[in-house]
Amino acid sequence: MYFVYVLKSGRDKNLYIGSTNNLKRRIDEHNRGSVSSTKYRIPFELVYCEVYKSENDVHRRESNLKLRSKAFQSLKKRIVGSVGA
Repeated sequence: MYFVYVLKSGRDKNLYIGSTNNLKRRIDEHNRGSVSSTKYRIPFELVYCEVYKSENDVHRRESNLKLRSKAFQSLKKRIVGSVGA
């Protein structure tokens, strides 16, 4: 199983998109400051997750969210409506 996830920073309230094959481990890495791109934004809260069977599919979705602002804006509206991000 592969995951596309969205974390919300407790420090700056911004969202971070990532992918992994071990969601719990990856969130722990983010919150320990082990991920260089997010270490100054901890703590993080998981606000959204999608599950995929294929590694190719998960990377395609992550790229789509990161590179296509319309796809991310649509997802962000769903997240904001459900958690008050």
